Amino acid sequence: MGKTSSKNRKGFSLAEAMMATIVLGVAAAGVLLPFTTGAKVRSEGMRLTLASKLAGDLMEEVVNTPFDQIITNYNYSEAEGQIKDADGIVFGDSNYSRFSREVSSELIYVAQQDGTKAPNFIKVTVRVYYDGVETAIINRLISN
Repeated sequence: MGKTSSKNRKGFSLAEAMMATIVLGVAAAGVLLPFTTGAKVRSEGMRLTLASKLAGDLMEEVVNTPFDQIITNYNYSEAEGQIKDADGIVFGDSNYSRFSREVSSELIYVAQQDGTKAPNFIKVTVRVYYDGVETAIINRLISN
């Protein structure tokens, strides 16, 4: 029995197997990339939605407060992970752990006022931060 010819050989050589692995790896990366990007965009969208909700909830609380109590009650900040609901209870959900929030209020005179009477307006600003980066802001002018 003599030498076996290369025509009778079955299977892949090591070089062919390595090339197939590389081609499959590149193809898999191309297929998976949109999924990882989509997950990142979805996460960012959820973060922005939650920040907007936190800002809106606090602004609603301010608007429902008597005018003469707004300046006294709404000039504070909540540290990261210490955001409170309307009852003053810190949110225990881990979704809120990286958020912080601040509210400021100031009396505003409008151009028609001469400054001798008490201001009729309060400017309220609510800012929400995620990891220290401002994520949502709401400004509102509240009248007496």
